[in-house]
Amino acid sequence: MNVSDFEFIADLLKNRSGLALTKEKAYLMESRLNPVARKWNFAGFDELVQAVRAGNKEDLLVDVTEAMTTNESFFFRDQKPFDQFRDLVLPHMLQHRAGAKTFRIWSAACSSGQEPYTLAMLLQENAAKLAGWRVEIIATDLSKEILDKAEAGLYSQFEVQRGLPITLLVKYFKQVGERWQISDDIRKMVSFKQFNLLGSPAALGKFDVVFCRNVLIYFDPPTKAKVLAGMADLMPQDGFLYLGGAETVLGTSDRFQLMPGQRGVYNLVPPVAAAAAKAAG
Repeated sequence: MNVSDFEFIADLLKNRSGLALTKEKAYLMESRLNPVARKWNFAGFDELVQAVRAGNKEDLLVDVTEAMTTNESFFFRDQKPFDQFRDLVLPHMLQHRAGAKTFRIWSAACSSGQEPYTLAMLLQENAAKLAGWRVEIIATDLSKEILDKAEAGLYSQFEVQRGLPITLLVKYFKQVGERWQISDDIRKMVSFKQFNLLGSPAALGKFDVVFCRNVLIYFDPPTKAKVLAGMADLMPQDGFLYLGGAETVLGTSDRFQLMPGQRGVYNLVPPVAAAAAKAAG
C-alpha cells in the first residue's frame, strides 16, 4: 500500500464516519478492505482504491466504510457498566421519573446488538419494579448490514459464550440449529435505527441514559467534541453518559463531569459551574 492510497482512503473514512486513522493503522486498513476487494471481484487492494477514486459507486463506498467502522461487541462487555446501570442508574430513574414512569436509553454505535439487548435483559430482570413503566431503548449504528444482524437477534455459540451468564442464555434464548435466537420479548424492547454520529442526533429525541462506549477513541478531538456536545443537548441535568474505560472527556468537553467514585459514567456539569468555566476560559 502506498502513502497516497492510504491517505485517500483515510480522508474518505474521516469525512464519511469520523474515523481517524494514523499511518500505523495501514495494516488494519488493508486487512479489513481485502475482503471487500474480493466481494467486488477486484484483483486486490490497489484495484479497489482505483475504483473508489473513480467515485461513481456509492455501494462500494458504503462497503468500504462499514468494513472499517464495524467493531466487535459482546454481551455484558466489561460487566462493571451494567452493574452500575442496575445498582446506580436504575434506582435513580425509579425515584426521579416516578411521576412520568418513563425514561429513554440510547445505545450509540451498537454494532451487532449485544449492548442494547444486555440492557433489555437487565430491565426484564427488574420487571416487577418497572410494572407500568415505559422504557425505550434506541440502538443506532452507521452500518445497515450490522443493524440487520442486530435486529435479527441471532448469535453463534461463540457470541453467546462471551460474557452472557448461562442462566440468561437459558431464560432468554432458544437454539436454532447451531445458533441462538434471542426471545421476541427482548427483541421488541429495542428499536434499531441507522445513524451516523457525525450528524445531528436531535431527530432521535431526548435521552436519560446514553451509552457511547469505545467509540470516541476512533475520533479526533474536534469530532469527539462535536459528538459529546450533541449528546449533551439531548440529556436532562440528571442524565447519565457512559464512555469506555479508556475514554475521557478531559480536554474535549466542558459539558460533562465524571461521577465521583465511578469509572466511565458521566453527568452533565451543573449550569452555574458550566457558565463560570466558560467565563473563565
